[in-house]
Order: sequence, then C-alpha cells, then structure tokens
Amino acid sequence: MSGTEKGGDVYMLASSRNGTLYIGVTSDLIRRIWEHRNAVHDGFTKQYSVHSLVWFETHSNIVAAIAREKAMKEWRRAWKVRVIEELNPRWEDLAVGLGFKSLSNA
Repeated sequence: MSGTEKGGDVYMLASSRNGTLYIGVTSDLIRRIWEHRNAVHDGFTKQYSVHSLVWFETHSNIVAAIAREKAMKEWRRAWKVRVIEELNPRWEDLAVGLGFKSLSNA
C-alpha cells in the first residue's frame, strides 16, 4: 500500500437481532465504533440506538470500501440480513472481539 492509499472497512450496525440496520464505511473501524457507541455525532445511529457491530469487511483501499457501501445501501433488507447471518448467525456484537465491552441491550 502506498503512503497515500489507505484501507477501509464497510460495516453494519444493528439495534438488536433483526432490528434497525445501519451501513457505514470508515478508514478507522475502532474509532468509528467508539464514536457510534458514545453518540459523538447526532444522527441516525444515535436517534435509533443502533450500536451493535454485526458485520464488517475490510478492503485494501477506501475507494473500494466506499463503492461497496454505496452498493449495499441499495440492497433489499433481506439481502443485508443474509450477509449478516452468513458470518454472524446469532447476531453477536463483533465489537467485543475488537476490545469493546458487550452491550447490555444487544
């Protein structure tokens, strides 16, 4: 990777199992999950308490990650649920594996 090229992650958060979903993209997944959990920014995830990381994928560059996020935002809900359940059938909070505390409402 060149000094100017940075990887990116596409991720999905959920309010609960089969609850409200949010798709995002970031170049720093740990920081972004922290921001969601601490309601740093006003917006959708804060308003609807969407904080549990249920799916993510890493891309070698942010451009590819942004393209994937945009495409996934157009998907039907059933397709998003299928992608989550292929990786995470119990809708566990994957952020725990990244060092975050478990959410009591997840």
